[in-house]
Amino acid sequence: MSNSALVVIDIQNDITKHYRDIIDRLNAAIDRAIERGMAVVYIQHNNLSAGTRTFKPGTKGAELAPELKVVSENVFVKTKANALTSEAFLEFIQTNHVDDFYIAGADATGCVKSTCFNMRKAGYAVHVISDCVTSYDLKKIDEMLTYYADRGCEVRTLAEYRSAAASDA
Repeated sequence: MSNSALVVIDIQNDITKHYRDIIDRLNAAIDRAIERGMAVVYIQHNNLSAGTRTFKPGTKGAELAPELKVVSENVFVKTKANALTSEAFLEFIQTNHVDDFYIAGADATGCVKSTCFNMRKAGYAVHVISDCVTSYDLKKIDEMLTYYADRGCEVRTLAEYRSAAASDA
């Protein structure tokens, strides 16, 4: 297994707003990851806060979206915004020596932001697939892409990653 992984964050039934706009590109990114021998990882958010109706463990809303291509059993649950707070995900990273992450999913202003920030802080290489990230507030996407780049993440579209890989071959 390569030391790179595609991490698909929170594409669950309760993320109904805007994920359908990127689902085809997400699935294409999953295909690309498989072609390149990368691990494909899915992060699921479980909301344990009292009084919240979304992402409740054991509900249909917490399940991965049915349109999402699931190609591995690497599904890790988190209860905070940062995917690195999942002990099982951390164990997977360490066991497989993963240090290079391609990030896709939702929400650009929440869980994707927190995960990218904390991965960079931990010294990992982070690549954000810009057209495979969405948000409840689409007006914030450009601001968030700048935020990721300013914190040391590489930010490219899926097509740009494909052409970069083709020129490396």
